[in-house]
Amino acid sequence: MPINILMPALSPTMEKGNLSKWLKKEGDKVKSGDVIAEIETDKATMEVEAVDEGTIAKILVPEGTQDVPVNNVIAVLAGDGEDVKAAGTGAASAPAKSEAPKTEAPKAEAPKPAAAPAPAPAAAPAAKAPAPAAPQAAPAASNGTRIFSSPLARRLAKEAGIDLSRVTGTGPHGRVVARDIDQAKSGKGLKSAAGAGAPAAAAGAVGAPAMSDQQILGLYTEGDYESVPHDSMRRTIAQRLTAATNSMPTFYLTVDCDLGKLNAAREEINAAAGKNADGKPLYKLSVNDFVIKAMAIALQKIPEANVSWTEAAILRHKHSDIGVAVALPFGLITPIIRQAELKTLSAISGEMKDLAARAKAKKLKPNEYQGGTSSVSNLGMYGIKDFTAVINPPQSSILAVGTSEDRAVVRNGQIVAASMMSVTLSCDHRAIDGALGAELITAFKKLIENPVMMVV
Repeated sequence: MPINILMPALSPTMEKGNLSKWLKKEGDKVKSGDVIAEIETDKATMEVEAVDEGTIAKILVPEGTQDVPVNNVIAVLAGDGEDVKAAGTGAASAPAKSEAPKTEAPKAEAPKPAAAPAPAPAAAPAAKAPAPAAPQAAPAASNGTRIFSSPLARRLAKEAGIDLSRVTGTGPHGRVVARDIDQAKSGKGLKSAAGAGAPAAAAGAVGAPAMSDQQILGLYTEGDYESVPHDSMRRTIAQRLTAATNSMPTFYLTVDCDLGKLNAAREEINAAAGKNADGKPLYKLSVNDFVIKAMAIALQKIPEANVSWTEAAILRHKHSDIGVAVALPFGLITPIIRQAELKTLSAISGEMKDLAARAKAKKLKPNEYQGGTSSVSNLGMYGIKDFTAVINPPQSSILAVGTSEDRAVVRNGQIVAASMMSVTLSCDHRAIDGALGAELITAFKKLIENPVMMVV
C-alpha cells in the first residue's frame, strides 16, 4: 500500500506550518532518515526526515504553501515493489486529509426524524422539532444567555484567552465550532460587544472591545497604506502576549544598579582573553552576559521565585533556564540558556552568540526556545532608560534592562558621576508576591554591583 507522508507536529503547540521547500521531487527514491522537506513553524525552519523507504509517488502540497494543518497528507510514498504511477494516480484522486474531523461537530447535530415505528403518530411531533445539537453543557454569557459550543472550541478559546460570548458561531444552530475560534484569533467573526444583546461600546472608549478589521480600515483612505499580512510568528506573538496580559496579574519593581565594579571587571576579563588561530579574542563579554548570569544566580538564591504557575500547583524549578529576547526582522524570539547558574560568563557569551545567530536564521530547535524559568529583555543598546516587559508564559518573571549611563549620584555627601543602569522586574502575582519579587530583584542588584560574587 502507498504510504502517506503527513504534516509533522514539530512542537507540542504546533497546529499548522508552512511547507517552505521540498528537497525531493516526484520519482525520487528515499530511505529512512533522508531529509525530504523544510517546514517553517512560527519560530523556526526545521528539516523533515523520511521514516520509510520508497519512491515519492505524488506531492500533494506544493512548496510555499502556508498554514498546512498538522497531520494533513502532504505527499505519498510508494513502497518497494509498488507501482509508483498507480500510487501517484490514487493519491491525486483522493483529497488530502482535511481538518473536518477535528473542527466539525458530530453528524448527530442535525438529526433526522427518529426511526420510530410508523404506527406511532404520537412520536412524530417530537421528531419534527429536534433540539439544538448541544448535548454537552453550554457556558453562559454575562447576561445569562447560553452559548452553544463544541468541547474543542471551548478548549481552544480558553487556551487563546478568547471570550466565547464574543464569537459568532457558524456551526449548526449557531453553534461555536473550532473554525470559529481560528477566525477569532485573527480578529474575524468577533461580535462588537461581549454577551448577546449587549450594547456596542464606542470605539476608543476605555474598556471597549477590540475593533474589527473593517472598522479599522474604515478609518483610513484606501491607497494611503500598505497591508502586510501577518506571518505565523507575528500571529503567535500576538496571541500569546494578549493571553498573558489578559490572564496574568502583573506588578513591576524597578531598581538602579551601579555598574562601576562590573565595568572594571569586564574590561579586565576581556583584556586577559586568549587569542584563537585567527588572532581574534576567544571571547568578549558584554554587560548582558553578566545580567544573564546574575539573574540565574539570583533565582537560585531566592528559589521561591524560580517558579511557574499552573492551576493545580506551583512548579518550583531546580535550575535557572534564562530566556534572552532576540529581536528579528519578522518578530521576536527568546532562546534559552539552560542551567545558566552553572555556566561561566565566557560559556554564556559564546552560547548566546550561537543562539542569536541561529535564531535570526530561523534554525533553532523547539527545545532551544520553549520553556525556561525566567527571561531577560535588554533594550539598552537602543538608548532606552527603562521599560516594562511582558512575561512569557509559563514563566513567572522577566527582567527589562535599560541602558547604562553616567548619572549624578550622592556618595558620602558628595555629588559624583556614576555609571548607572535601571532594571525593571515584571512578576506574575499569582506565583510571586510583592515581597518575594523585591527579594529577587535585590539579590540581582547585589550581584550586578559586586560581580566577584558570581564566581564564588
